[in-house]
Amino acid sequence: MNYDILLSFALATSALAISPGPDNIYVLVQSISNGKSYGLATVSGLITGCIVHTTLLAFGVSAIIKANENLFFGIKLLGAIYLLYLAYKVFKSNAEITLSSENVPKKNLKQLFVQGFFMNVLNPKVTIFFLAFFPGFLFSESMSTVIQFYILGGIFMLVSFIIFSAIALLAGQIKTYTLNHKNSGLVLKWLQIVVFVGIAVFILI
Repeated sequence: MNYDILLSFALATSALAISPGPDNIYVLVQSISNGKSYGLATVSGLITGCIVHTTLLAFGVSAIIKANENLFFGIKLLGAIYLLYLAYKVFKSNAEITLSSENVPKKNLKQLFVQGFFMNVLNPKVTIFFLAFFPGFLFSESMSTVIQFYILGGIFMLVSFIIFSAIALLAGQIKTYTLNHKNSGLVLKWLQIVVFVGIAVFILI
């Protein structure tokens, strides 16, 4: 097992979880408008949805690896290109972080968990991102690729859960900080760009 690869994966996941995106912004808005427990319910749903994507990836890509190594390299190459495309999209986007909690519908904890779950599972972009991100971080030549994908999925879910939960619990302070520090969005924007490009290069080499 190559623990350096696992550490790199955990660090990349951390940077991606911290960077502003639809999921963590939604968690933040729910916490600001309805309370921390509502943010945590949303987090739990979102993270649980990752199990579905991890399972699809583990069995689908593992079968491809067994069938054709060249095809697997093609998947990694396309994954790297997709990550560079994401970096370009972030570069072209507005760096401003919008945290409007007006007109946020009130839902109970179960409804938010279910909504978070289906937000994740039914989002094809998550499937594509997992396909682009995970294959480049396989860390063992002897361990089953299915098990490796589940380990990577477990690390992704654990790290994301910790960071998303921290966002939910610290929602008020985060909102105050972003309002008082106008450049915070720009810093996080470039963090995303560096991470996407870095992962793409890592996959290719």
